[in-house]
Amino acid sequence: MSTEVTNSKSRRGQRMSSLPSKDLLLDACAGSIAEAHPLLQAAYELASLHEARCVAELGELPEIDCARVRLIREIDRWTARELPRPFAAATLHTETLGMVVDRLAQFSVDARTTLSGADTECLRHHTWTRLAELSLAYADLSHDLAARVRRIPESVTPHPEATEGGPR
Repeated sequence: MSTEVTNSKSRRGQRMSSLPSKDLLLDACAGSIAEAHPLLQAAYELASLHEARCVAELGELPEIDCARVRLIREIDRWTARELPRPFAAATLHTETLGMVVDRLAQFSVDARTTLSGADTECLRHHTWTRLAELSLAYADLSHDLAARVRRIPESVTPHPEATEGGPR
């Protein structure tokens, strides 16, 4: 699994505190990792899990979703450890960075799937627009996190078993 996300030092031993661009992240979701960065490796793995979900049997979904949650949590731990602390007055974002990357991976898989399917032009347009808008939102979030004017929730990633069958 992703030891890359927990290994946060570059070859020179410096901390990696910057986030990859939206383009590098989208490339990773499509299977091409251009540079060694823990977020890119995690995005690639999340996209692979979303692809596996598309063809999985119903009984395999909980295992795939648990693997996704583990990656989301690894991203969130890396983020808390590596990104600069936000200013006290920073506005709160609604999702953790791990959640955003997971949705980007999902939307990326959905968009690529429309290219090979018999989807309508309207659905194809909607799917690609949704991916483009989320990738722009990621770029904005990345900028705001670097500028320390946005903060993300500490940890709100639900455990998959807790979401099945309603509240427990």
